[in-house]
Amino acid sequence: MVGHVDHGKTTLVNALSGEWTDRHSEEIRRGISIRLGYADATFRKCPVCKEPDCYTIDELCEHCGSKTEELRTVSFVDSPGHEALMATMLSGAAIMDGAVLLIAATEPCPQPQTREHLMALDIVGIEKTVIAQNKIDLVSREEAIEHYGQIKEFVKGTIAENSPIIPISAQQSANIDVLIQYIEQTIPTPAHSSDEAPLMYIARSFDINKPGTLIQNISGGVIGGSLLLGKLRVGDKLEIRPGRMVTSGGKENWIPIETEITSIMAGGERLNEVTPGGLIGVGTKLDPSMTIEDSLVGQCVGLVGSLPPTWYELTIQFQLLKRVVGVANEMETTAIKMGESLMLSVGTSITMGEVTKVTKDSLKVKLNRPICAKEGARIAIGRRISARWHLIGAGTIL
Repeated sequence: MVGHVDHGKTTLVNALSGEWTDRHSEEIRRGISIRLGYADATFRKCPVCKEPDCYTIDELCEHCGSKTEELRTVSFVDSPGHEALMATMLSGAAIMDGAVLLIAATEPCPQPQTREHLMALDIVGIEKTVIAQNKIDLVSREEAIEHYGQIKEFVKGTIAENSPIIPISAQQSANIDVLIQYIEQTIPTPAHSSDEAPLMYIARSFDINKPGTLIQNISGGVIGGSLLLGKLRVGDKLEIRPGRMVTSGGKENWIPIETEITSIMAGGERLNEVTPGGLIGVGTKLDPSMTIEDSLVGQCVGLVGSLPPTWYELTIQFQLLKRVVGVANEMETTAIKMGESLMLSVGTSITMGEVTKVTKDSLKVKLNRPICAKEGARIAIGRRISARWHLIGAGTIL
């Protein structure tokens, strides 16, 4: 769920799932999403009613009272829309199979982060998109139609050019059935491989123990994210890379962390085994202090000895965007320079790096913090402009 700040992403996730993803105290106080929020929604279909009235999240059809049939459970990631939190949005996009791009009808289209989020979806390779034109209850019919034209013009020539545009009101739960219908048609469940070695990006990590829990009752730390390949089972020995930083002899080294799976949660159920698709929470034997406050976000997880390499320096084949996205006034993207600091996003990992070599289409970057990634992995490149990080290009790891 992506889009400009305050366009209604969290409200729409709530309408689709019944869960409010802003749980952090600072998010509630400020009224915006700061961290990635998660919620599972079970889409259902009435066997009696015709489309689109048949689509719902309720067990009983609101139109005819029939018992509805379960279609599938979809995991939503509610990404922050604020420009300062672009890196967090990229983390969410990295583990998703499709996107709902939310655009409020109460503001001209596109807003800066609407443009930036669409560009980010392209960079991380998400092609299946549904556009939700939100807040139509707050504008006239003529204004909604004019705004629809603005959206069509905005997405022309992009990955979302042929995406359906569904007018909705997330606040009033209006047209949610039509939105579910088009999500079902546009973003089918992809075929994932469960025969390869498991690979998971960590998008959240936390301590589930309440203050005052007795030592003998303490549970290990939990890591959350999406399994991209393979299978994970309770009892599997895990490796987490890059791991933890250890200082020895005045030098900093990153050592992989090893642990064991004690539990797996998916869709509110405790499982013994999980395959790709949806969001999962993995209980481990890690000291909870290692997972508290999302401290392991950006790391890769797999079976011991199966993970991609850890990189301290990257060679990137890149392409710059013609214009910087996410700024109010259009600005051409200038060439990357030696010694420049860049923000790099790979999977759920966000790191900073200094450019040590640059040619027309490749560059070398010395990383402030190492990352674990495969050769050929897609990477988003950001530059600091007017105290904010903005997307300026993309590339692949050589």
